[in-house]
Amino acid sequence: MKRLALASWLFLAAACSGARKETPVGVSMPDEKVPVSFSFDSLDARPVSSAAMQGKPAVLLFVTTWDTLSQAQVAYAIDVADGEKDRASFALVALQERSARELVEIYRDTMKVKFPVALGDDATIAGGGPLGDVHQVPSTVVLDAAGHVAWRHAGLVKADELRARLKPLLP
Repeated sequence: MKRLALASWLFLAAACSGARKETPVGVSMPDEKVPVSFSFDSLDARPVSSAAMQGKPAVLLFVTTWDTLSQAQVAYAIDVADGEKDRASFALVALQERSARELVEIYRDTMKVKFPVALGDDATIAGGGPLGDVHQVPSTVVLDAAGHVAWRHAGLVKADELRARLKPLLP
């Protein structure tokens, strides 16, 4: 009986050791130093791209117009952005089809978003865009001044935590 239990345990350990580990929703991913290059279709003349956001830390919010947690995330980000206007860049990327552009514009105006807003591309909406898996909403990606991913989070990030993650990157 002991041999059977030991054999079962060894089989289970071997089978699970190669399993792909997913980051659960709401768990922050470790810091990454991977350069990213992105460009999203902005709703106005203000570009939402890696080139436009270099030079100071940047916060990218990935949301949808229909999700209540996304609405809360936008409100928290607006609060943080109001205090960091000159030291950090902020942008909102709506993970919605191009046909929803007018809806996203209404959302931007209703939420009183003052920073650039863009539509996500097909790859990003599917979870495989240049910034990695951000199709869970809301998702937040913080870039350092050089455009490297400094922090990412799937799920709601309250204003205090966002400030704490941004603070070490600020000039």
